[in-house]
Amino acid sequence: MLRLTWVQPEDLVGHELRQAAQDGREASAIAARWRAAGGHPAPLRAGASADPASRWLRQLAEDLLDELADLPGRLTDEEPTDLAGIRASCPDWPAPPPRGRRPAPDGPLRLEAAWLGRAAGCLLGKPVEKLPLPAIRNLARSTGNWPLNSWFTAKGVPGELLRAHPWNRRSAPTSLAENIDGMPEDDDLNYPLLNLLLLQRHSRSFSTVDVATVWLDELPAGRTFTAERLAYRNLLAGLVPPHTARHRNPFREWIGALIRADVHGWTNPGDPGAAAEQAHRDATLTHTANGVYAAMFTAAVIATASGDACVGGGTSGGDIHACLRTGLTVVPPRSRLARAVTHAIELAREQPDFDTVVDELHARYSATHHWVHAIPNTALVAAALTHADGDFTGSICRAVSGGWDTDSNGATAGSIAGLLAGTPAALPDRWTTPLKNRLSTSVGDFDGTGFDTLAHLTLVEASRP
Repeated sequence: MLRLTWVQPEDLVGHELRQAAQDGREASAIAARWRAAGGHPAPLRAGASADPASRWLRQLAEDLLDELADLPGRLTDEEPTDLAGIRASCPDWPAPPPRGRRPAPDGPLRLEAAWLGRAAGCLLGKPVEKLPLPAIRNLARSTGNWPLNSWFTAKGVPGELLRAHPWNRRSAPTSLAENIDGMPEDDDLNYPLLNLLLLQRHSRSFSTVDVATVWLDELPAGRTFTAERLAYRNLLAGLVPPHTARHRNPFREWIGALIRADVHGWTNPGDPGAAAEQAHRDATLTHTANGVYAAMFTAAVIATASGDACVGGGTSGGDIHACLRTGLTVVPPRSRLARAVTHAIELAREQPDFDTVVDELHARYSATHHWVHAIPNTALVAAALTHADGDFTGSICRAVSGGWDTDSNGATAGSIAGLLAGTPAALPDRWTTPLKNRLSTSVGDFDGTGFDTLAHLTLVEASRP
């Protein structure tokens, strides 16, 4: 029997109750009604519970989702979603470059390094996606790969450990060291490809409706997950943005908008404010508040890293710390995301042992946030980049070794650190050679495209007036 993940109403209620607790809505009475009716909590790691609900319980779930959406929240003023409100709450919003002084777009080599870095970091995290932190550590330690420094492998892992903690079943055949043969398809690469198409068709002045149109034209529904899948469903039901982000969508503060942000940063070199605004128009199709801020933060970090002040040219890259500080200027300072990222950066500066940093982050967030939520994952990426001082291998390995959404975190850290490294030659061969300059995807005509070609296509969009 088909149990489509991330859309079953009876599974969404538990996630929405958790979201209500995080954004300050009093939902205890609704939670009690749900439990009394036999409703269950949200699935811990999977996208759907094993068994379907009765027709009566499913109808109750839909009604309760609507009631939860109507509850007032305590954090609305501190965490606006509209761009005007966000900008008004950010006293240090970055000014645009002086007229005629905008930095030249990154050359194709820097952009190729960013694309390669995104792919390598994603691929590193794929086999351990969804695994709990102790499992990741034990699997890596069993092959002498801890602290993490290379691809995961099944060779040498004791059988009892593999039985207790099996690899991600969809990814292991393409992402363990012994199986890698080019970059396999992943949503963390599909979305940058979609955003290339978006800019090719609508330029940097695109609207959120344009994002929706490109998705409907080019993105197979089965390649969407969490907030993106629900926004896609809402589009097909006749809703329009920004209502697509909120209607029965408890995943609206998860990581999906963040993983779409890279192209917005790459195409606005040295202009983090413009990159953040571009990311906002993309993100509000599917996300609200902290889910949107995570995308804006990432785009602003990447745009800053693309500017002349942060050009690296070596494995240590440019000034990742300045890039992260600039990223925070486009995030409302009293928001949960700003506090989480600031705390993670401070923690990474204070603690010489990154495992201790990770343990403290997990102690703070794991009990209350899903492993795909934007807040802990963005904090982890910022901590990894800070602790590694922007070094490529150190950044992707720390990001993946911290658990949670391992492939997405590795991808974002790799994109930023690759950009700072400045050229594909600055990235260690063990990360780039297995990619074979080949990407698999179901998006558009990009299947089999090389990262050098993607870099040139990105440069064209970055060079538009």
